[in-house]
Amino acid sequence: MPQILVEGLSKTFRIAERKAGLLGAFGGLIRRQYRSVDALRDVSFSIAEGELVGYIGPNGAGKSTTIKILSGILVPSTGRCEVNGRIPWKQRREHVASIGVVFGQRTQLWWDLPVIESFDLLRDIYRVPSSVYERRRDELIEMLDLNRLLDTPVRQLSLGQRVRCDIAAALLHEPKILFLDEPTIGLDAVSQLNVRAFIKQLSREQKVTVLLTTHDLDDIEALCDRILVLSDGRLLMDGSIGDLRQRYGDGRYVAIELESFTTVTPEHENLVVERSESHILFSVESDVPSFIDDVLGHYPVKDLLITHPPIERVVATMYEAEKIER
Repeated sequence: MPQILVEGLSKTFRIAERKAGLLGAFGGLIRRQYRSVDALRDVSFSIAEGELVGYIGPNGAGKSTTIKILSGILVPSTGRCEVNGRIPWKQRREHVASIGVVFGQRTQLWWDLPVIESFDLLRDIYRVPSSVYERRRDELIEMLDLNRLLDTPVRQLSLGQRVRCDIAAALLHEPKILFLDEPTIGLDAVSQLNVRAFIKQLSREQKVTVLLTTHDLDDIEALCDRILVLSDGRLLMDGSIGDLRQRYGDGRYVAIELESFTTVTPEHENLVVERSESHILFSVESDVPSFIDDVLGHYPVKDLLITHPPIERVVATMYEAEKIER
């Protein structure tokens, strides 16, 4: 049985509307008007124990709504959802004891307290035995390099430091499932690499199931073997990065470094992605060997590199093909 099971999940929000201005305010007091917004529409998927799954889509696609339902924060309008065999919003106390959640733009730490005191409070909230807590705390402090931060008030931490502390806080009670909602948003390059390395180690060594939502597609490519693509509340795709490339970007990028500046021939002009005086980047959909032979015959090539298109461009192609608004 899958660890996370979602079948026909839908969520509709009822939103109050009001016309602008003073008259609109008075009109809203007399007769309130509402509209319905479908955040999720018949979404179904399952995730096995130990999987590391990316959950991507444009703003407003329904990613955070899904995480909140799986966490027990929201109740769906229709559909079935089980996590570890429990219904999250009906068995909340037992459910939250087995999951960890990190929202990149929010913190579960106490703003004016030192980090270590927040950890101690979370131990009491989750009723973690002292021996288990101390072992787990020390393990996370070492893995996330938090020693220098423990006596620092949370409000004095940088964003990258706070996110690392938030991830540790979410794992103190040894959950089997970790929901990460934009965990690397706003982080510098070094902090991003550290967080990615930790998530990968956690999934590989401790078999923690991870559902990761992010707009940073480098995170997805570096971490996830499987991705779920959501748009306008509907699940568009459930597969691997390779499936995504095959469906929306199965070509290659051919980058050449030039011995000397030269113009692009007319037959290659529509294949150019980027160009400078010393470099040209081509996008080639088929017959790459023939194209390379052609390039070597037309340009003073100093070096040549063949790669897949960046995952960002593949996803952009998918959005365009599916008429998705970002």
